[in-house]
Amino acid sequence: MQIHHDWTGLPIDARGASVAMGNFDGIHLGHRAVIDAAREACGAPLGILTFEPHPRQFFAPDAPPFRLMNAESRANRLARLGVQQLYELPFGPVLAGLSPEAFARQVLVDGLGVSHVTVGADFCFGKGRSGDVQTLTELGNALGFGVTSVPLVLAEDGLDYSSTAIRTALSEGRVRDANRMLGHLHRIEGEVIHGNKRGREFGWPTANMKIDDLHLPRLGVYAVLVDVLTGPNRLSCGGVASIGVRPMFGRNEPNLEVHLFDFDGDLYGQHLSVALVEFLRDEEKFDSVETLIEQIARDADQARAILADV
Repeated sequence: MQIHHDWTGLPIDARGASVAMGNFDGIHLGHRAVIDAAREACGAPLGILTFEPHPRQFFAPDAPPFRLMNAESRANRLARLGVQQLYELPFGPVLAGLSPEAFARQVLVDGLGVSHVTVGADFCFGKGRSGDVQTLTELGNALGFGVTSVPLVLAEDGLDYSSTAIRTALSEGRVRDANRMLGHLHRIEGEVIHGNKRGREFGWPTANMKIDDLHLPRLGVYAVLVDVLTGPNRLSCGGVASIGVRPMFGRNEPNLEVHLFDFDGDLYGQHLSVALVEFLRDEEKFDSVETLIEQIARDADQARAILADV
């Protein structure tokens, strides 16, 4: 998959794609329907047009973190779906100020040379969100590209799949519900950073990852599946992870700490993909380090049992 960070100066082989357009936060089953429609539209290479940062981050920079995926995780997921061209356009004053017609002409036609565009039925674009699906269809007819509007995908309970519903499920620790709406396991991906190394001292070494730019799932302990994406120790294995503020050790920023089962190696600076499988328990403060270590062992046993059936 090729990744492009601008809409100008693209090579010839990056133009002419059938493009699914949207933010695609989480890439849930509703998003999959939009992507599949682009794949099937006209026989052209499959492309994704999305934005970085998320427009909501641009318009409300002080709002609490809400994203289900960072850019790395989204790109990895799209590559697994067979996307050939990822247009990850920089969202800022320039894009935010384009009228719907200017966006269609300058970005879609002059820049990307799209052959077809698919969007969700509730899609809006252009300055002040003044353009909708009807606007895009009219512009496509005038400028020479096709447009497909994809209806909202409804879950069994009649509600539409949405990033908001998935965030709610994760906040409540309903990981299996979130994964069902996503159509895949919810993953946190990023670089392993140096921590306080307490886990190694306790006999449970962990890989630490920042999560400060993501929506926080319920704080606590999870059974997880881990892929080591880079470095000499690339592998897939089970594990047990803690998402929280480590209340035993003062006030800390939330982070993710994951212990990989049956692995002993250096992961600093490497990139991991940690998939949440099931919530085990809430984060808590124990009376002693010994009690904490005993609980970690029980958590690991429970996680291994759960993962044996995955």
